[in-house]
Amino acid sequence: MRRGILAPTLVAAVLVLAAGTPRQLDAQGRAGGDAQGRAGGRAAPTPPPTARATAPIDLTGNWVSIISEDWRWRMVTPAKGDYASVPITAEAKRIADAWNPAKDQAAGEQCKSYGAAAIMRVPTRLRVSWLDDNTLKVETDAGTQTRLLRFGASKPPESPPTWQGHSVAEWETAGGRGAGGRGAGGRAAGGTPQPTFGNLKVVTTHMRPGYLRKNGIPYSADAVLTEYWDVNREPNGDLWLVVTSLVDDPKYLQQQYVTSPNFKKERDGSKWEPTPCSATW
Repeated sequence: MRRGILAPTLVAAVLVLAAGTPRQLDAQGRAGGDAQGRAGGRAAPTPPPTARATAPIDLTGNWVSIISEDWRWRMVTPAKGDYASVPITAEAKRIADAWNPAKDQAAGEQCKSYGAAAIMRVPTRLRVSWLDDNTLKVETDAGTQTRLLRFGASKPPESPPTWQGHSVAEWETAGGRGAGGRGAGGRAAGGTPQPTFGNLKVVTTHMRPGYLRKNGIPYSADAVLTEYWDVNREPNGDLWLVVTSLVDDPKYLQQQYVTSPNFKKERDGSKWEPTPCSATW
């Protein structure tokens, strides 16, 4: 009888020792879970927000040039030798003095004054849209040109330079204190999101040599175009786009050439009418 009583007791003790106490079980569970988590690797990193998602201003839509300055150089083809306001070098003057629009047209060079360094000063309409989440597409009806403004560091392609070159874009923002980076506003007391303000900066290189002005003032393949795109809203709701353009060219400019063409946003694209490049008008 005694042996029969003790046998179940010994079995129970063995089971308890084998299984462990509840505290030991909990520790084992955590350890096992941690080990599994470590063995499974870290979670995939969250991809950075796109340029489209972090845009502090909306550039999309249709815009029309407002010729409020330099009318005589923009609305008509300037006379040969009219180089006022452009800080050209002696070599640039020599090239411009030999300008022959008919010769350019015959040689298939009629787009020389529609390149990136000059196109925003050409009387034109713009149509701006997102090609993808990190590329803005800017189309002009004058000359039927297309600019691609690419966000993120990227090198110019190995292919020959083009009229519109290679443009690298970035948002420049000014958020509240504690802003979480580009495109992110800060938060006031209580966690209220603060508005973010900013502009678009674009640096363009790898441009095919062209004209800064219709009458043959040249820029070279070494030219660098830096632009700042700002949007302003009038009290009546009108939207204005100001593109401050800075051209640096060690070959044909004595100093930086600065302009700031203005555009007004249109309701729709009903006046959009693309025309080809012309060297003679």
